[in-house]
Amino acid sequence: MITLKPQKLKSIIQAILQKAGSEPLEAEIVSDHLLEANLVGHDSHGVGMIPTYIRNLKAGLLKANQHARLVKDEGSIMMFDGQQGYGQVQAKEAMAAAIQRCQAMGLVLMTLRNSHHIGRIGSYGEQGIEAGLVSLHFVNVRGHKPIVAPFGGKESRFITNPICIAMPSPSGPILLDMATSKIAMGKARVAMLKGEQVLEGALIDAEGLPTTEPQVLFKEPLGALLPFGEHKGYGLALFCELLAGGLSGGGTIQPENERSSGVYNNMFSLIIDPKKLVDETWLSHEVMGLINYVKASQPDAKTDRVDCRRTRARSEKSPSGRYFAR
Repeated sequence: MITLKPQKLKSIIQAILQKAGSEPLEAEIVSDHLLEANLVGHDSHGVGMIPTYIRNLKAGLLKANQHARLVKDEGSIMMFDGQQGYGQVQAKEAMAAAIQRCQAMGLVLMTLRNSHHIGRIGSYGEQGIEAGLVSLHFVNVRGHKPIVAPFGGKESRFITNPICIAMPSPSGPILLDMATSKIAMGKARVAMLKGEQVLEGALIDAEGLPTTEPQVLFKEPLGALLPFGEHKGYGLALFCELLAGGLSGGGTIQPENERSSGVYNNMFSLIIDPKKLVDETWLSHEVMGLINYVKASQPDAKTDRVDCRRTRARSEKSPSGRYFAR
């Protein structure tokens, strides 16, 4: 195993992206995003995506140096097209524009379509938090073959369709960032490359039988990921398709839309200024009261505290300057 310090790895990824055609700023934004995903514990969305990006560049499925193009601007409604460029760039640009508009209007509905892989959705929730805003994000994938079975089915019909909800608080960010499948496909890829199995209840094989072997997602005959929470994850995955795919104009995974090996994301986001709704001091007190009440619950036999954060043994500083448990 090769171990690299974050800044060293960042410089390598930047060099690869620039060699592949990206301008320096684009290479920096994408490498920061990927590296930060690794540092917060999401290796599935980290630098391991680079081989996929390079393949898609060579195949013409990803275009370097594209920016989010505003295609509709109607006050509190903003619609962007990513033009098949690096999604980390387009989603960051679209969120920045939506945040600026929200600070003036109090509420923005923003969509982004036709953007190559936008990466870890939580980073856009964090972008809103840094501006003191609440945000909700629903994402689907157009073009890629389905890999997640609906509840009760054995044939894939969805991608992992993530959801993110983010809110600032006096004690730090409150952030929910999750796939609507039991695990993300990237986590199955990481497990396969490490020669490990995935947790029970996350996969079925081509016959619809439970399995813990991640290779069923990558070798014929293909198996499928399962939605989390059975019918609940299935329902949320469906609404990711309808909101992100339908209302963005980018399209859903339904079979009339073109299939390719590209990873094109559509995102439907609501950005809200809480100060336009309630007194800021009252809300801060209410949020902290709830957090303290929830975390005061006695831990069960499997844990030592009530805490949803994923933690590791030490802390690293992310490229953006924030510290995350590692």
